[in-house]
Amino acid sequence: MSAPARRHGHSLFPDLPDWFESLASRPGWPGLPDLATLRIEQYPEGDRYVVKAEIPGIDPGRDLEVTVQEGMLTLQAERTEESRDKDRSEFRYGSLSRTVTLPVGAREDDIRAEYSAGILTISIGMQQEAASPRRIEVTTPKE
Repeated sequence: MSAPARRHGHSLFPDLPDWFESLASRPGWPGLPDLATLRIEQYPEGDRYVVKAEIPGIDPGRDLEVTVQEGMLTLQAERTEESRDKDRSEFRYGSLSRTVTLPVGAREDDIRAEYSAGILTISIGMQQEAASPRRIEVTTPKE
């Protein structure tokens, strides 16, 4: 079973979404309120492929949609949070979306999703046997 390679450590050129996300936290730079990324982690685990997403502050029954089609897993969430105390109130809202390409052998009919403590965990079954090569007969046109 082949799995996508994961990047370890730091490279000279960070991933573009990580770079943009870090801009909002740099001193002297204005925040980027409309830039919301959905951070994920993905890895093989036994005979399953696992995708985890950090999505705190949502109601998964109302604010979350997980779909799969043609080897693409799509996560969409709508966040609306509001906090108030006696002197001020603050709200955070926005849409989050991320599409993940599933590895070869992922079974779209065997997917489970669970949301707990702000973490969405999706587990995808993988085919046990690798497909063996099939010989294709090559013909020549008759003249």
